[in-house]
Amino acid sequence: MAHLSPDRLLGERVAAVDVSGIRRVFQLGATMDDPINLSIGQPDFPVPEPLKAAAVEAITADRNGYTLTSGDGDLLQAAKASVAQDVGWTFDDDTELLITSGTSGALQLACMALMSAGDEIIVPDPYFVIYPNLSTMFGGTTVLCDTAPDFRFTAERVEPLITDNTRIVLANSPGNPTGVVMSQHEANDLYDLCTAKGVLLISDEIYDLFTFDNGLQDGRFPSPARRGDEMLMIRGLGKNWGCTGWRLGYAAGPSWLIREMAKFQQYTFVCAPAPLQAACVGAFDLDMSPMVELYQSRRDRVIAALGDVTEVADAQGAFYAWAKVPEALDCTGTEFAERAAERNVLVIPGGVFSARDTHFRLSFATKDAKLDEGLAILRDLLQGN
Repeated sequence: MAHLSPDRLLGERVAAVDVSGIRRVFQLGATMDDPINLSIGQPDFPVPEPLKAAAVEAITADRNGYTLTSGDGDLLQAAKASVAQDVGWTFDDDTELLITSGTSGALQLACMALMSAGDEIIVPDPYFVIYPNLSTMFGGTTVLCDTAPDFRFTAERVEPLITDNTRIVLANSPGNPTGVVMSQHEANDLYDLCTAKGVLLISDEIYDLFTFDNGLQDGRFPSPARRGDEMLMIRGLGKNWGCTGWRLGYAAGPSWLIREMAKFQQYTFVCAPAPLQAACVGAFDLDMSPMVELYQSRRDRVIAALGDVTEVADAQGAFYAWAKVPEALDCTGTEFAERAAERNVLVIPGGVFSARDTHFRLSFATKDAKLDEGLAILRDLLQGN
């Protein structure tokens, strides 16, 4: 009897894409007895009650079939109104918005539409884990922009990397894993560079709500979208309102690009989950400032606990700290994470997010007691104990 041969059947790209290092840590955590989990990249607060009630109502009202590929009409209008109010865009024949299956879905659709073999995408290093794999999955080459030591993704650093093959510059602010937030001046400069070079700027703003006081400009989250609409802005609903498993995001940008992304959505995701789209129509009206203030206070606790024993990136947003492993410890980020795991603390090694394995990422999206317990152990380890 013949047997299927994976060596013959699997495509070349599967060898080039590895399992996410974040997932490996999750799998490790599943084998531990009540670990102090500082690895989780999702909010620890529950979905607001109005959204839960709206989801139940949508399901019981039989809003369970497909929506239009572009999204539920009410959610489309709510998202457009939010973008218009926040960055001043006008949605007309030239600018459009698409509801997607999370921000990862939006990034994939954009790269499907924009990238061919030989094309280049410039991404910051450190990066979110999906970024280097976008080119692998959809053709092309990833070009890493080294942002050390301050982890700022600036036009000055990006410009020398742009070639005739560059199609996309992908920015992420607030950044994962660093928590660094662009200034409005930096965002404007990056927008101006990309438009002058004929390159598409994609701004991944999944953590836009989680921008702390020292990252805001005139009380607002800094975005290149305030400079103009010749770019693609991607935002999410899951992180902001604690419903990451609902897989909802949106992309706004030039109509010619959104049309092509919607075409690919027809043949892949079809549409984002219908009843959950209906549930999130009122999300933009919810006041999440108490949660943001809580996360800012946790960021302060991290800095207070670790800032005098190692270098910690200037986290002005998101809910991560990017901490350097002191050279005196003579170990990599991976080795440090292993030492932490031996003490029942889970963090993500820096090599998961960077060509350099010199740091580790911790998430402070966890209860205060667990956070304080974990920080005490990490402080002890960073001091060589």
